[in-house]
Amino acid sequence: SIVSTLAWGLGYFGMLHVLLRFMATEHENNIAMSRRIATGCVVIYMAVEIFLGVVGYSLSKNGVMAELKGSASETIIIQVATLLSQHGFLAIVGAGITLAGILACTMSTADSQLLAASSAVSENLLKGMFGVNLTEKRTIHVARATVLFIAVIAVFLAGNPDSSVFGIVSFAWAGFGAVFGPVVLAALFWKRSNRNGALAGMIAGGVMVFVWKYCVRPLGGAWNVYELLPAFIIAMLCLIVVSLATGEPSKEIQEEFEEVRAGK
Repeated sequence: SIVSTLAWGLGYFGMLHVLLRFMATEHENNIAMSRRIATGCVVIYMAVEIFLGVVGYSLSKNGVMAELKGSASETIIIQVATLLSQHGFLAIVGAGITLAGILACTMSTADSQLLAASSAVSENLLKGMFGVNLTEKRTIHVARATVLFIAVIAVFLAGNPDSSVFGIVSFAWAGFGAVFGPVVLAALFWKRSNRNGALAGMIAGGVMVFVWKYCVRPLGGAWNVYELLPAFIIAMLCLIVVSLATGEPSKEIQEEFEEVRAGK
């Protein structure tokens, strides 16, 4: 359990909506300050989450509110806000702010993920990989169609009352972290990494997430480790082996790497 919980940290390296924020910074001199703000906010968020978990657990164990089991435990913030709203006007205001915060967090992540997905399909997939020549208007139409398609899938998933939000997020987090995390780290810190190695690492990481979750982890015991950890390790190993077995990156890429490292 400890190892699986710590493995969640590896997912941050592959979060595209986080990387987009840094890519869109106004000036590279702002990256250091942005890093400090982002890290500080994460520490605060995590501390508040743990505090809420302890409070909710204590309230349920002492009979103040119903004990939450299984996927119902994901509603603990809503349950605490509901309990808070029963103690006067100011408490109702606090409960309202809490519920608004949940919606704000949801929308903040959702719009970032939708933007990344629509851009990936229209710009990276169709234009970059398949060489489809799209006008600006067609690009917008493709992006909108992508958002609509994802929304339909989301409605289908939300319609299942037995599905766990945490389970879906956990699986998606593992996918992002294992597929993109090693590539990002290698691109930043290892000049020898190349296109073939990055592609091999992404494929291996994505496949291993599914294999470990559905084939290995059900064995239980020592095998019951969060799929992100083994998938991340396999992806990184494949990236290193294939990069070393194939040619070096172009001279232009290596010079750019050295310029960034030198801080120019």
